[in-house]
Formats: sequence, structure tokens, C-alpha cells
Amino acid sequence: MTDATDMEDGAERNIVEIDPANDPRVWLEEVEGEEALAWVEGQNERTFERLTGDERYQGLYDAALEVYQSNDRIPYGSYQNGYIWNFWRDATNTHGLWRRTSLESYLSDNTEWETVLDLDAVAEAEGVNWVWQGSSCLSPDYRRCIITLSDGGQDASVRREFDLESRTFVEDGFVSPEAKGGISWVDEDTVLFGFATSEENSTTSGYPVSVYRWERGTAWEDATEVLRGDREDVGVWGFRVEDNAGNVYMMASEADTFFETTWWYLPDEGEPVSLPIPARSSISGLYNNQLLFTLEEEWDRGNGDVFPQGALLSFDFGEFARSGEIGDVATVFVPGPRQSIGGIGIANGTVLLQIDDNVTGQLWRYDTRDGGWQGTRIPTPDNLTLGLFGTSPHHNLAFLNAEGFLTPDSLYMVNVPTGSVTQVDSTPAWFDDENLIVEQLETASTDGTMIPYFVVRHRDTVMDGTTPTLLYAYGGFQVSIQPSYSGVRGRLWLERGGAYVVANIRGGGEFGPAWHQAGLMMNRQRIYDDLISVAEQLIEDGLTSPDHLGVYGGSNGGLLTGVMYTQRPDLWGAVVSAVPLLDMLRYHMLLAGASWMGEYGDPNDPDEGGFLRTISPYHNVDANGEYPEIYLYTSTKDDRVHPGHARKMAHLLEALGHPYLYYENTEGGHSSAANLAESARRDALLYTFLSQRLMDSE
Repeated sequence: MTDATDMEDGAERNIVEIDPANDPRVWLEEVEGEEALAWVEGQNERTFERLTGDERYQGLYDAALEVYQSNDRIPYGSYQNGYIWNFWRDATNTHGLWRRTSLESYLSDNTEWETVLDLDAVAEAEGVNWVWQGSSCLSPDYRRCIITLSDGGQDASVRREFDLESRTFVEDGFVSPEAKGGISWVDEDTVLFGFATSEENSTTSGYPVSVYRWERGTAWEDATEVLRGDREDVGVWGFRVEDNAGNVYMMASEADTFFETTWWYLPDEGEPVSLPIPARSSISGLYNNQLLFTLEEEWDRGNGDVFPQGALLSFDFGEFARSGEIGDVATVFVPGPRQSIGGIGIANGTVLLQIDDNVTGQLWRYDTRDGGWQGTRIPTPDNLTLGLFGTSPHHNLAFLNAEGFLTPDSLYMVNVPTGSVTQVDSTPAWFDDENLIVEQLETASTDGTMIPYFVVRHRDTVMDGTTPTLLYAYGGFQVSIQPSYSGVRGRLWLERGGAYVVANIRGGGEFGPAWHQAGLMMNRQRIYDDLISVAEQLIEDGLTSPDHLGVYGGSNGGLLTGVMYTQRPDLWGAVVSAVPLLDMLRYHMLLAGASWMGEYGDPNDPDEGGFLRTISPYHNVDANGEYPEIYLYTSTKDDRVHPGHARKMAHLLEALGHPYLYYENTEGGHSSAANLAESARRDALLYTFLSQRLMDSE
């Protein structure tokens, strides 16, 4: 059925009307359905025939694979108990090695690693395509760990106890069923867990609804329930906070919505106690028994204390654990109008803040002295994206990654007591950037808000509209998109004459919670207007033209590009929608979709559902419209964003005769790549498509 009520430029529009309660393509939502997978296979064959048949494909693949498998990559790791711990994949170790080395060896020119766990050997012995999802070791001895493994890269995982002394999985140790959820150490013989194994133990979003206390030597099914949330929550997770003074507390987060949380203290004895802090807040850790947390909304305590949105605060958690009441609240840091907190790390003796100032990074240390919190800036490389990691209350080191569009990643070690920063490692330059420049520009959106964006281009670019240009954005969930170095992007796109643009549109976290919340739910059109305004500015400036301009995004960014496809098809020569949300009237019924209603709205609400119908790409395709070719790709193993979104959109375009390509990786989870070779194939397919659409056009 079509709705032919709109007229545009004299041409009759026929928007395909799809009833979400009677969707003719619902069979494509059967992830492993025989008919659905047969259709996927046919689509993949069609896409491979065209893209891998391009004479450029193999060279692009080889160039990408060399980057991914290079031993010149920085072996990022965590520091605990005197060792640097790293997980490493390469051409030989496709599943990967969990390994360690001493700090002295790590800082030397010839690091010697010792293998702790060979995941390739485990995968081969067990016949499972195991993908590493991380480890959690019990401090301060770090003898016992919980290792999380996923079959094919999906979010649902198993957790298995591992002994670092024997370097074996613990026989009859803590082993979970495959499920979404989490697990956290209480002590060597006790853990807290939440596993979404059944409807009773799951929220409608597919995450755990309860936290249980599990004692060693018992079955997980017999664990004691500590806290139960509501089925309509997003999920409930237990976790541990500790400081260097030996204070340890077990806590839980009950995510009422994606952005609103009830925080709980879980005493060893007695009932859980809720923290009287705002629902839009996030706990950052424990320092000298002070609990640190950030605000995503203004907090009026009613006693004359009012704290602004975006602030980092603290209070005495030991006092709260004893009395159940919060005493004095201290302000640690309040971001300025073009700032946001990019990372918080608690080390032995200080709190480190990675602060983003106009989308580039700074590092500060904060300590309690002279009756309050005092901050000092630590010198770091200027005008780069910084990533803080590796902090722990049990040691006084931290690590920092620095990168930019044209600056390869460099690893720095921070000596917390002295505030000195020392370069430890760096990656080679993977592409020729001698004649490339980076500009940070801005343009006015439709409501006058200034939207910043970065342009990476050749310094001698002729502004005649012919430059192949790839525009990337995300615009959601308070995620900041910052300058980053990509050897693959440089080799496969920039070095070959393409320009690359990143738009810091609303919905992200670049300028704090307000920047994100400006585009929530029924205000979401602002996000799309922001990106359209950037695209129009690129064309007006002569950098590119619609025939040479492509737009690319994944996940929520895949929804973004889907909207660009339906709302402004005239702006693009190519659209890429990766692991996307596209059916916004059924998204809440698919996998983790219900958890995102705080971002997008409720399709069943008359007002919110009415708005979602106006933006949902799947429900706004014009049967008579002229569209650029769109490339949709997803993964069968993605158990976060359902592959049915991309499948149904491609099937609709197929029926209408609109140009499209579709690729579905049968492994890889939400990243669409379970190993390095698949990552290279994913990228080679992408840049072959972009070359055909944006570089080959006249």
C-alpha cells in the first residue's frame, strides 16, 4: 500500500505504507530462519560479485589487512600486581593471546611476553568461535579472574573462572550460562551476578532483572537474590567499588531507562539501600572513601545546595553506609560551556580527569587538600584526542593514548606522584600525510546553533566541487566523536584523493549532557538538521558536490544515515548504513531495542510514535523517488541491533527497484567483525563501494 498524498517538485510521492503490526517482511526478523538466511546468502553473493570483482578490491584488502595484522600496533594493556596485561591478535593468533610482561620489560625496546591463555587453542579444543570480551581479576592479589568469552562476537557471553597461578580454568569454579549480563567479585569465594537466562530473570530489553549472590561450591541456579528490579527496567547490574585504604563496597545499578538509574548500596547484611542522588547521574569510583559521581541534570538538594548539570561531585560514602544519609557534597569539577568530562581515573593518591575542551583533550589531577578539591593541569600533547586508561587505586601509574586525524597513536605513561608524562610507544605513520591538513570549522544549523566539524583534506584542494568526500557522524547516546588516527582510512581513502569530514552534531557528548539532551526523542529532528546543514555547507564551500559526497554511520549512526537517505537523497552520491536501526516502529520489540526508548521514544505512545513514523527510514521510502545507492551491512551474530532492520530495508528497496547493496557477516557481533581478516574484508568492501560511487562519478 502507498500513500500518494504529497507532491514535491510536481512529482507524485508514493510513500510505502507499512503496518508494524502486519509487516510483510517480519520473516526477515527470524535471525537464523532458513528462508531469511537463504535470502541473505543471495544478497551476499550479489554484493561480493560486484565489489570483490572490482580491480581495486584486492589492493584495498591487502592494505587494510597489513594495518590490522601489523606487529607495530601498540600492545595496550592494564597494569596490575606488577605486570602489564594485554590481549593480542595477529595473523597467526586469530582468536588471540592473553599475555603479560613486567613493567620494566614493557617500557623497554624488546618487550618479552609470556602467554597466560591461548584462546586459539581453547577455541580449537572446544570447537567454538570464541571471541575475547575481557577479564576481571580480584584485587589486591589478582590470583583469580573471571574471563568473559563470546561465541562469534555476540553480546551474550559465558564467564569462566581462571587461576593465574596454574594458568587453567578452575575446575568446578564459577562458570555462567551463555547470557547477557555481568559478574563481579565480592571475595575469593563469592560473586554477584545477573544473567538474562529466562523471561523471569530478564527485562523486556533482554538484560538481567536481578542481582544474585553466588557462593563457591553451589550451583548458580541456587544463588541468593539480593536485588530485583522491574521487568520494564533496562537492566540491573551488581558491581564493586574500592579505594587504596581498603574500603570495599558492593553496589548495584538499576537502569530504569537508558539514562535514568537508581543506584543501590548492597551491605553484607540487611536490605539494599538506594542512594538519594539524581536519576540522571553516573558513579565514577571511590577515592579516600569519597564516592565520585557526575550529574547529567541539575541537582537541587533542597537545602540551598544546587549543583549544575555536567558537574563531578563527591561525598563521604563511609558515612552514608553507616547512616543511610548523604552529608556534605563537594564539587570536584564543573565543565565550561565547550567542555565535557571525557574520562575519570582513580589512582593511588589522586583522581585523574581527562577533559575535552572544544573536542580536544586535556589531563588534570584533582586531590583533596586545603579543605576541598584542588586541580592541577598535567602537560600533555596539544590539540589531540586523549584516552585515559589503566588507573587503579592500588597503584600510582596511569596510561594515556594521544592521537589525531594525522597523528598516529602514541602511548604515554603518567607518573601520578610527580605528574610527569613519558612516551612509551607509538605506531608508525601508515599513510602519506605530508600534503594533508585538518581544519575545524562550524556552520549554523536550522535553529541557529553552531555545529562544529572537522575536515581532513589535501592542502591544495581545488574548491570546484569534485573532491570525493566522506562525511561521518553519530549523533546519539552522549557519545563523543573525536579526531582519531586510522591507518586503514588513510590508506584506503585519504591517500587516494578523498576528503574525510567528522560532524560533531547534537545528540553526542562533545559539549556535555545538554548537547546530548537537545536531540532526545521528539527533538531528534535537530540532530538530522545539524548533519544536513554540515553537508550543505561542504557543498556551498565547493569542497564537494552531491555526486561526490557520501555519508557513513553505524548503529545509531546507521539510523542517522538512513534518515539522510529518505529526507535528503539529493545531497548524496552514496549512503552507508552499518549495523543500523531503520524500523523505528518495531525497534523496541527487537533484541535490546526496548532499552533505547529513553533515547528515541515509545512507538506505542501516540505523540512519540507519531514522530517516529515521520523519521523512520523503513517507513519513509518513496516508491517514485530518486535515491542514491545505499550500502547496508550488518551481522547475523549482532544480538544488540537486530539484523532485521537492515534486511527489511534492503528487501523493500529490492521490491521498489531502488539501487542498493547488502552484506551480512555471519559472525562478528555488533562490530561486524570477529577477527582481523574479516575486519579487513569489511573495510575493503566499504571503500570499494565508496570508490565506485564517489570517485568514479563524473
